[in-house]
Amino acid sequence: VQLQASGGGLVQAGGSLRLSCAASGSFFRINAMGWYRQAAGRQRELVAFITSGGNTSYADSMKGRFTISRDNANNTVYLQMNSLRPEDTAVYYCAADSFEYSDYAYGMDYWGKGTQVTVSS
Repeated sequence: VQLQASGGGLVQAGGSLRLSCAASGSFFRINAMGWYRQAAGRQRELVAFITSGGNTSYADSMKGRFTISRDNANNTVYLQMNSLRPEDTAVYYCAADSFEYSDYAYGMDYWGKGTQVTVSS
């Protein structure tokens, strides 16, 4: 499974960005898809994930601001980020997993290259 993320960039605080991640390869191996982020000097953290059935979960600080969605027909996952804050600045990574779990805090099976999101104050 290969994952290609896009949509990062520079935005002012309060602005919005939409990240996309297209999957290619062995789609039958994909169940959940998600987004993680890693800010400079910090550990990677789970942002949100969505299962093949459409169930979603978000980190507390993203609830109400970020929305994850999925287009199973095109094997693409999206992350709509609104009301962005400087503390949202990080490299965002798309990921996918073969199995459905209740939590993916520790990571997923497949990873894409990150896309930089920078929020200026």
